[in-house]
Amino acid sequence: MSGAAVLCGTAALRGGAGTAQIAVPDAIQPTVAAGQICCTTAGLTSTPAGHFGFEALPELLKLAERANVIALGPGLGAGATVSALVRGILEHTPIPMVIDADGLNAVGRLSGASVLRAGPTIVTPHPGEFGRLVGKATAEVQANRQALAVGFAATRQAVVVLKGARTIVTDGRRLFVNTTGNPGMATGGSGDVLTGLVAALLAQRMESFAAAQLGVYLHGLAGDIACVDVGEESLIASDLLHYLPAAFRSYRTGAVKEA
Repeated sequence: MSGAAVLCGTAALRGGAGTAQIAVPDAIQPTVAAGQICCTTAGLTSTPAGHFGFEALPELLKLAERANVIALGPGLGAGATVSALVRGILEHTPIPMVIDADGLNAVGRLSGASVLRAGPTIVTPHPGEFGRLVGKATAEVQANRQALAVGFAATRQAVVVLKGARTIVTDGRRLFVNTTGNPGMATGGSGDVLTGLVAALLAQRMESFAAAQLGVYLHGLAGDIACVDVGEESLIASDLLHYLPAAFRSYRTGAVKEA
């Protein structure tokens, strides 16, 4: 899913990252490179079908040595080889990491898997993804959002961003319930933008909880500003990228509603 990778990488740049490199299977590197010329790309070993395989792990670990933060998941794909790849990344990279989408799905498929790792970790699941992580139905997650998010964060030593209306951010001790955002943001790619944005804030040496809290707030604020211009029905994920600068300006000048 090359579009997810482009949205995530572009959001990292819009969030203040000095550089953003998108690591992709070599088969789609030209597509991703054309999608955002301000990001660098790394084309890695892919399977015959053009997907990531476990064979790409050494290449990814080498790239990680030069990175400040890893955003893992958007557009990654599925399958046993992807799950093995994700396990290897979790076990061998101590730098801060944001895990979303297919990264979380891969963790959920691993027997005995955990996001407990050496470095700071932020996970950004929607209710369905979170349900797979904790072994509960989506309806049960929605009925117990705060308690389940706090419990998971405390036992896994991770910051949880449980997305949805009034997104929850918690590290197991602190809890933030976001008030920005609107239904128009419930569209494909919106979560990829959030992942890139939070990763950029984390790369600027913000503490994990603070990076997740601010990222969620600015993401929703960009959606609210965009909604004024394009409306809920027409809002798409790339609109969030265009309106992130306005969200940052509003935040910096204090012209925002209290969260």
